[in-house]
Amino acid sequence: MADEENAMMSRIHVLRAQGAYYTLTGLWPLVHMASFEAVTGPKTEDWLVRMVGLLAAVIGATLLTAGRHRQEPLAILVLAVGSAMAFTAVDVWYVLRGEISRIYLADAVAEIGLVVLLLWGRRSG
Repeated sequence: MADEENAMMSRIHVLRAQGAYYTLTGLWPLVHMASFEAVTGPKTEDWLVRMVGLLAAVIGATLLTAGRHRQEPLAILVLAVGSAMAFTAVDVWYVLRGEISRIYLADAVAEIGLVVLLLWGRRSG
């Protein structure tokens, strides 16, 4: 039982970290688009950047809420893993096509790390 409890707490910590990451990076272009573009490259559709940012922030807030209440129902894990995989796919695809900055590969690595930690924690529990 202790191993299962430890695995659950590990996943809760990952959910909290992912939630914080998504909330902060999601709000960044809303708060200061100029610095966001300085790091990630210029954007042609500011409204779309803001929309994706808002969605990321909402996902982040949801994961933070689940983590704060020490809840990890399957729906939350699907949201966490699915979001990370979606961001990874978009990051890698558009970097390889030369349409977005290579800095997005750093995000892809972070996203893959989150998925590994969440799935490893799930398997361990």
